[in-house]
Amino acid sequence: MLEESRRAPGQNLGRPGLEIAVFSQAGVTLLIAFICVRSSPWTDYSAYSYFEVVTICDLIMILAFYLVHLFRFYRVLTCISWPLSELLHYVIGTLLLLIASIVAASKSYNQSGLIAGAIFGFLATFLCLASLWLSYKISCGTQSADASA
Repeated sequence: MLEESRRAPGQNLGRPGLEIAVFSQAGVTLLIAFICVRSSPWTDYSAYSYFEVVTICDLIMILAFYLVHLFRFYRVLTCISWPLSELLHYVIGTLLLLIASIVAASKSYNQSGLIAGAIFGFLATFLCLASLWLSYKISCGTQSADASA
């Protein structure tokens, strides 16, 4: 409790169980979407290469933030505003993933692997939105609780 009061505002990055579950499920869903699209025969190279790039970049960023929280690097690297960087990652990554999933769904041409990849892309978009909401709720909830105490 005393350690939490010494942190700078916005540095309450303790992850409850539900948020970690959504955080890891989004990564697994992105990996499944990438594998589905990668193993399917393509008919439109640019649409699916964009989908692959977005899913892999988003997966790498999710893993990076997961490692930051797992090893508590946010305590060492205090020069970075971790809540703001996580918010920007989720907003930009979710928007790009939504666009990539829409493009992948429209260019699937009734091929089952491409349709499955697009569906998992939409599911990952929903999970990223849920993780964004949980992160915002936890960050704002702990800040308002610290201000009233």
